[in-house]
Amino acid sequence: MKEYIFRFLIAGIMAVCISLLFLGSKQANAEEPGAVAKEKVEWTWPAEGIISDTFGTRRGRHKGIDIAGSRGSAVFAALDGKVIKSYLSSTYGNAILIKHPNGYVTVYAHLDKRLAGEGEQVKKGQKIGTMGTTGFSTGVHLHFEIHQSEWTFKKENAINPVHILGRFEEGDFIAGRFNSGMSTEVIQTRETRVAALEDKAKSIHIVQKGDTLWDIARASGIEVNELMELNSLETITIFPGQELNLEKWEPDPFPNGSAALN
Repeated sequence: MKEYIFRFLIAGIMAVCISLLFLGSKQANAEEPGAVAKEKVEWTWPAEGIISDTFGTRRGRHKGIDIAGSRGSAVFAALDGKVIKSYLSSTYGNAILIKHPNGYVTVYAHLDKRLAGEGEQVKKGQKIGTMGTTGFSTGVHLHFEIHQSEWTFKKENAINPVHILGRFEEGDFIAGRFNSGMSTEVIQTRETRVAALEDKAKSIHIVQKGDTLWDIARASGIEVNELMELNSLETITIFPGQELNLEKWEPDPFPNGSAALN
């Protein structure tokens, strides 16, 4: 009899424990926030043209990509967002910076015209400007940057747009406003690659016999010290066959060095 009562008590205690575990689990689940499926964000290409330069070139100082096209062609917002800067920079020329809800900041530089003002809310694919060659630029193109959070003076938050827009190479033709991931976004042809290489050649000078840094700088419209800095030259000595980069890089779109973009 005692053994029967003992077994009954053990079974009762186990039942109570199981019930408590079950209720605790239900309570915990009820307090947890519901699972929200993350929506895949599709960016769009900001302009139509040929990729003339990629991320990380110029000894790692090029923190974006260049899309070469025709003057006055449309430049689009790559994603919904708020314009946090729209102004004329001494380096980026006419530039627009957009802060997006997902925390990213995009930069659109060397614009001919700016069509979106500071504080304006813009939609993905909305025309915000036209392509130009303002600021430090040797040809008509859009300089486009993506920063993972805020823009800073050192641009340590800049990321390679290939991670957002999909794979592309120098010389690829980009169809503007096509969403990332679409097969029609990049059209690779021999003609477009040749055109891109010819465009890039305009920013390279091959030293000829008798050339001097002063002659090259004057013909290119830049200062001798800038030419030396662009090519990491420690002396004014140059040699026939040497390639000199003539394209100025964008050190800072904010003349005052402000790194706060809120």
